[in-house]
Amino acid sequence: MRTPGTVPVVPERSQNNDTPAQGNQGSRPIRARHPSLDHGREARITRLCLAFTLVCWATATTVFAETLWRQLSAQAAPFDAAGTLLFTILFSGLIYGGVVYHLARLGYLRRRAQHVPADRETLERCFDDERAPAVTVLVPSYKEEPEVVRCALLSAALQDYPHRRVVLLLDDPPAPSTAEDAKRLACTRALPHEIASLLRPQAARFAAEYQGFLRRWNTRHLDRVAETRRLAHLCREASDWFEAQTSGYPAGDHHTGLLTRLTFKSARDDHLRRAEALERRAEAGGLGEADLLREYRRLNHLLHVEFACFERKRYVNLPHEANKAMNLNGYIALMGRSFREVMKPDGLHLERCLPAEATLRVPDTDYLITLDADSLLAPDYAARLIHLMQQPGNERLAVAQTPYSVIPGAPGLLERIAGATTDIQCLLHQGFTAYDATYWVGANALLRVSALRDIVCDDSERGFPVKKFIQDRTVIEDTESSVGLVARGWRLYNYPGRLAYSATPPDFGALVIQRRRWANGGLIILPKLLRYLATRARRPVMEGFIRTHYLASPALANAGLLLLLALPFGEDRLIVWVPLAAAPYFLLYARDLAQIGYRASDALRVYALNLLLIPVNLGGVLKSLHQAATGRKTPFARTPKVTGRTAVPALYAAAPLLLFGLWLIGAGVSAWQGYGVLAACGLVNAAFLAYAIRTFVGRQECRAGFVREQDSSSVPSGLSSTARAGKPIHARA
Repeated sequence: MRTPGTVPVVPERSQNNDTPAQGNQGSRPIRARHPSLDHGREARITRLCLAFTLVCWATATTVFAETLWRQLSAQAAPFDAAGTLLFTILFSGLIYGGVVYHLARLGYLRRRAQHVPADRETLERCFDDERAPAVTVLVPSYKEEPEVVRCALLSAALQDYPHRRVVLLLDDPPAPSTAEDAKRLACTRALPHEIASLLRPQAARFAAEYQGFLRRWNTRHLDRVAETRRLAHLCREASDWFEAQTSGYPAGDHHTGLLTRLTFKSARDDHLRRAEALERRAEAGGLGEADLLREYRRLNHLLHVEFACFERKRYVNLPHEANKAMNLNGYIALMGRSFREVMKPDGLHLERCLPAEATLRVPDTDYLITLDADSLLAPDYAARLIHLMQQPGNERLAVAQTPYSVIPGAPGLLERIAGATTDIQCLLHQGFTAYDATYWVGANALLRVSALRDIVCDDSERGFPVKKFIQDRTVIEDTESSVGLVARGWRLYNYPGRLAYSATPPDFGALVIQRRRWANGGLIILPKLLRYLATRARRPVMEGFIRTHYLASPALANAGLLLLLALPFGEDRLIVWVPLAAAPYFLLYARDLAQIGYRASDALRVYALNLLLIPVNLGGVLKSLHQAATGRKTPFARTPKVTGRTAVPALYAAAPLLLFGLWLIGAGVSAWQGYGVLAACGLVNAAFLAYAIRTFVGRQECRAGFVREQDSSSVPSGLSSTARAGKPIHARA
């Protein structure tokens, strides 16, 4: 019997590994990478930095131990010894995070150097088999701007893969309370039909050509040269169609701009190249019959997509829990079955029935792609990841994904710097896979349906049975589901490439909601992870080391840094080790930023933003502790993705100002006591925080947050503070 998680994932295979560059055609990376990156050199630098960090930690720990022994021997004040011990623990916690970064970077570099993407010919073999695995793309949406949802649906619909279905899981209240909500809901509901109508005429044209080819095929008298020329003409038609779509989107918007480049322009250029290549082949005698059939099938599937819109909240007996996991669960539970709507005294119900009696049939599928409504996929996302899943030896691969990159070209500095932290997280997640420590990151993922059904659990809500394929005990549902999958012997995998992009909160109010949610839940899941690690037949040291840090880091890093800067530990020879041991981490962070398209100096802005987010992250940690103590689930707080600026809650507007004042006072006291290093650290961090407050929040935004909080007294008590803070307060300039 295999030990779960110990078998490496079989990489994707190409028929022509000597020409791997072909695999990138049609979905070229949007953010340029460093053209001269030397993986071996970078790995050596990382090992040197890791060694330096560990030497600093060992030396510093020795100094701390000597200081503690001296304090205990001299019978100094108990507070001094306790302070030294606490300092040692906090320092070690920060070093833990640095070591994980170094290890993840090594894993990322190794995987990137070894990766050979499947070429185009290999990927397009999925069109040879009419029984290719089916895929359904689920796009959960709650009060999103219709244009944002439209981009996600188009990105999902125009995947280079056959047998695909796109379902908009609309989670808005079915009976809107305001005219604005009603208008947005009507527009969003209409999107699947609008996009289907957009694709239908050209899809019908390609379908008719395919059927005509099949009739000619059956006569066994194909004119291969004429068919090749006909295909060249059809590819030019496809190129013209994609070109026509580019004119409907504003050039200045970075979100729709990425859709245009990633989906429309790349497909336009690709089909133009195909047409030219086919014309050359026609001059040389034409394509073979198998290649002709494949190309006709590809065009037949190019714009042929099934669309649906489903609203679980219309039905009384479906789950209504307000979170993304239950929105997904509500639909997944229906797959492969037939239903009819039945009106009962308490409202509309959905009841299972025979197919002949059904008003709703939900097709089953082999794979699901979950795609957030503010995210975009490269056209070859489905083809690449399904090809990977289908490799012999990957039968126990449950989740394949590319941790999303941010949509490039953000107009604001906050959005760009917050996006930089997300892009670095993408790098780290790639490194986690090298140690079999992958976590599912829920903005996008390809899921094997049989794996979800393997971990399903039964529950009830309002007296109705519900099935939970994706756990919703915490607000980071994908993370807990990751632990559940690996505990059942499934594996998760990060594809070593950038195939998905997602929006970053454009203002501090929205960022507060997102990052507080990200920091909430790890401590609740941690015991479940530790039980899994303890029951493994083979003790997975590296996997456990990295997985544990991922769950504990919001508490370790933020509480550790806050206490190190806030408490008067007293001796310069203690505090001097903190910047010294952190230097390799910041060096590598700056190098990584430069290699993925940012400036190395952005590492300083990232540090300033992280200081600003300390209260936010600790707010999420405290939510976890509150849930653990009371057993009451934290309400799911969606990141606002609407036009307008989100108000900053008064707590998170005031907390950075309070920290700034405390650090200034602490620096003054340390200088007065003669601790120059401690005073310098306090002043430097206060300066970074002041920069962050001024640049990322702003005086006007702080004042708006306070005003909004004062006005909340008029909001009904049933609304959470998160909901109040998430309301746009003025249009974005």
